Amino acid sequence: MAYPIVWQIEDIFFPLISAIGVSVNLVAIMILSHGKCGLSKCITYYLIGMAVADLLVVVFDAILWITVPIYLPNSFARLTPMCSLFSALGSAATVISVWLTVTFTFDRFAAICYERLKAKFCTERTAAACLVTVTVLGCLESLPWYFIYEPRYIIDNIPWGCIQKSSYFSSPAWLAFEIINGILTPCVPFFLILLFNALTVRRIIVSSQIRRGLRGQRSGEKHKDVEIENRWKSIVLLFSISASFVLLWVTKVVYNIYSRIRDIRFYDSYTDPCFITDRTAKMLQVLSSCTNTCIYAVIQAKFREELKNAMTYPFKQIIKLWNRLKNLSHAS
Repeated sequence: MAYPIVWQIEDIFFPLISAIGVSVNLVAIMILSHGKCGLSKCITYYLIGMAVADLLVVVFDAILWITVPIYLPNSFARLTPMCSLFSALGSAATVISVWLTVTFTFDRFAAICYERLKAKFCTERTAAACLVTVTVLGCLESLPWYFIYEPRYIIDNIPWGCIQKSSYFSSPAWLAFEIINGILTPCVPFFLILLFNALTVRRIIVSSQIRRGLRGQRSGEKHKDVEIENRWKSIVLLFSISASFVLLWVTKVVYNIYSRIRDIRFYDSYTDPCFITDRTAKMLQVLSSCTNTCIYAVIQAKFREELKNAMTYPFKQIIKLWNRLKNLSHAS
């Protein structure tokens, strides 16, 4: 049988996205941690938390769960306890990443739409509490994934590979867990992000109209309203992150709903459209863990400046060292 085209694509996609994902998320964490991007500490906390979660998605899901077993089939990653652990950790990182996107979206919604709520919720302390809470709950939600696998085969009393237990397909408890897990991630977050962004846009439009009315502006006149302009700039980052999440997760959400309705658990062949859709959705989901840094670089001028400084720093140090060596040689 010919090697499925989807797997051929995955063999290239996941190693490539692994290299990119680790690099861009480490860069984002490093730059945001310096606190020189002109963002409030509250927003910075959320963005760093999202970058760390995205990095862990790439490490546990793209690298240890998929890429390493493909190219190193006899490595430690193929041991049953290890691949079970990577499955659970990859799921936890994904849940945490998704729900941190929700909390960040709600934080910006509260800051823009409700002044009283902003004073209480949009603080460093609340952001830190949300990060810890989401992390703990995400780990607890994903813990059962460790127990769904059994060895694919045993060699010299050592369990290798991971295959889902037969009870996973027949037990009502596992079925309930799978349904609840699918609803919590990503269906509910998907809906909440769309809802918060829609309400935020509506509030901004209404506020803009009211301010223009109070300022006595006519439709044909052009006057700058600094507050409105700053408000729009402040939410460009939010909308960009949300739009990226929605676009890259929509395939996964729609397919999850469709597969539940049709009760799809097995595929007829590797050319089955459902199988291809499922694997495509997985690749898009992992890709979503690598886009935020690109968004920061496009939107945030100070982030671009810090990124430029980080990229040129090693060369500057080499030039300084070279100049010092030249000066020493001339002095001697």
